[in-house]
Amino acid sequence: MPGIVGLRYNITIMRKEKFINGEIYHILNRGVDKRDIFLEDGDYFRFIHDLYEFNDEAPASNIYYRQFQSYDAGNRKDRPNRKCIVDILSFSLIPNHFHLLIRQKQDNGVQNFMKKLGTGYANYFNNKNERAGVLFQGRFKAVPIKSDQHLLHLPYYIHLNPLDLYEPKWREREIKDYKKVMKFLETYHWSSLPDYLGIKNFPSIINKNFLTELIGEPLEYKKSLIDWLKDFDLDYISDATLE
Repeated sequence: MPGIVGLRYNITIMRKEKFINGEIYHILNRGVDKRDIFLEDGDYFRFIHDLYEFNDEAPASNIYYRQFQSYDAGNRKDRPNRKCIVDILSFSLIPNHFHLLIRQKQDNGVQNFMKKLGTGYANYFNNKNERAGVLFQGRFKAVPIKSDQHLLHLPYYIHLNPLDLYEPKWREREIKDYKKVMKFLETYHWSSLPDYLGIKNFPSIINKNFLTELIGEPLEYKKSLIDWLKDFDLDYISDATLE
């Protein structure tokens, strides 16, 4: 059967991290051999669906494959007793990798969530594309947030990551038109940024309250995002990449 080989997502074996309730972690991973893990809109929708579906104490329902053209978890009525095991604070999805900023809510929440997420999405992707083998590059990277400065800079970096698709040299500060850059970011669907800018996108995936207190309401955050983009210091988040 296509897609069965390599579905185990190695996250519970040989991990040195001890995830602590209430602590925040930057989670990231990419496709094996840097391959794309999102090939079309349906793949992005599926992963975002999985961010909702697998963030629950209860076992995930057995969903195989369908398109989620306008998925809004907030309108679901089939999970009234849903109990989240992590808070998803922000996310961005790029063709070959993803970033998540999450806070553990219960014991083993991060491990259980990422195990379900990685295995579930790999199963979907392999079956859909009639492939076998591992999809992700080993265990996910988990970086604990240990300082206020680290936490302050990470949402900007995560939300700006899609600029690699539009302005690949943004890290070298070679942006000429910030209005066009912001237009791209505001309309980039596969990120939590639109929701933080007051544009309804996938509001039910994230818990906005915590970061909103830190980064401000939409107009304030948009201004600070532009300011950060003009004068950022990646030294604060040197561990935010997969290299």
